[in-house]
Amino acid sequence: MGKPTGFLEYARREDPRRSPAERVQDWEEFHIALPDAVREQQGGRCMNCGVPFCQTGMLYEGRAFGCPLHNLIPEWNDMILSGNRGHALSRLLKANNFPEFTGRVCPAPCEKACICGIYGDAVTIRDNELCIIEDAFATGRIKRRRPPQWSGKKVCVVGSGPAGLAAADQLNHRGHSVTVVERSEHPGGLLTYGIPNMKLPKSVVQRRISLMTDEGVSFVCGVDAADPKTAHRLLEEYDAVLLCCGAGVPRPLGFDTAGVGGVCYGTEYLKSAVERAQFGKEEAQVPSAAGLDVVIIGTGDTASDCVATALRQGCRSVTQLVRRPRADYLNDQGQLPLDYAHEEAEAVFGTDPRRFGVQVQSLVSGEGALTAVVTTEGDTLPCQLLIGATGFAGCESNVCHAFGVEADKTVQTLPGSFSTGVEKVFAAGDMRRGQSLVVWAIAEGRSAAAEIDRYLIGYTNLVPSL
Repeated sequence: MGKPTGFLEYARREDPRRSPAERVQDWEEFHIALPDAVREQQGGRCMNCGVPFCQTGMLYEGRAFGCPLHNLIPEWNDMILSGNRGHALSRLLKANNFPEFTGRVCPAPCEKACICGIYGDAVTIRDNELCIIEDAFATGRIKRRRPPQWSGKKVCVVGSGPAGLAAADQLNHRGHSVTVVERSEHPGGLLTYGIPNMKLPKSVVQRRISLMTDEGVSFVCGVDAADPKTAHRLLEEYDAVLLCCGAGVPRPLGFDTAGVGGVCYGTEYLKSAVERAQFGKEEAQVPSAAGLDVVIIGTGDTASDCVATALRQGCRSVTQLVRRPRADYLNDQGQLPLDYAHEEAEAVFGTDPRRFGVQVQSLVSGEGALTAVVTTEGDTLPCQLLIGATGFAGCESNVCHAFGVEADKTVQTLPGSFSTGVEKVFAAGDMRRGQSLVVWAIAEGRSAAAEIDRYLIGYTNLVPSL
């Protein structure tokens, strides 16, 4: 603990953001890094608790506390204070393969477990983490690491989201030949297609993919492992197969949409927006929100990302319908917090887009095209694009059938294991766990990699996160 009184002397300062009115005009990242001297003070606020709950990563009474990766948070906070960014990086990478992802999109359960937050403001753990890894890339501290020798074992990872990438990274560094199979045109899964560029720039995802490729991981896109012939071939060619296909089946909206155009799910909308804005694919599956009245059903990160994306596409109006009452979302001070998308909607339209305790009752259409929605309060909202961001029901069954693994909403694995009932087939991430956070997916991938490593060579020196 380099500064015993740091938490008393320094106030919490988060990374500033570009103004909402400015950032809504583009797709660029909106966070701005703090000066080094201020960042060192933020590291100095860490109390280096005797029991650092921030890194416990435990489940208690159905709630998660601390970092699931067991990040060595007090150690690298102390290194930030002392200006030793190199040592901070070495401690950070001990537990986290991709701090550049979690430092941007993780809701920071570590900060909710920070002791400083009991009577004041928690340490800016997430911002500190992002500072370490981005400084490392900028200064060349991140270098290619290839294993000194290869094991001769071949592993196929199906799915290139955070769980699949974490497992591939771990297994590659252990000397196994790893191939990542992805059905989309570009690798990254959720990181590429499910999170808008202003929150997670695609250049950051590609930077990591390029580094992993340089270190020996092979990426094959445009291959759908749900094809039984493809699944059979993978089982024959590889010594182990890890399924990391996510839990992307959307939860049904609860009303009839048959024959009505202009209705989609949040993940479909966000993927199409990424394909247009980042990859120039104008023939995307879901129409742009440009010039349309948009209604979004649901709350949470996906709904907010849909609001922010619709604003950037130039929607005529945007309304977010939230099922639960407003009182459920008030903070301890009785205030309604605004996330980045709600700030932007207020800057553009002058009002919070959320309506609480309201849902869609029915649709109004003409000649098969959506024109309006009728709410449970009895009013009619103009709407040509209705987006359902109500969560996910589980994983797709076609991949499970192709590999012969048992699945309900998620893949069934042996108790306390990532192994399925099929020889040499494993599962991890949301496909095994259910809808969750990027940080939990990385923890799943790391843990599955340790089990696969032991399966392949009889022992492992990889430390599982879970």
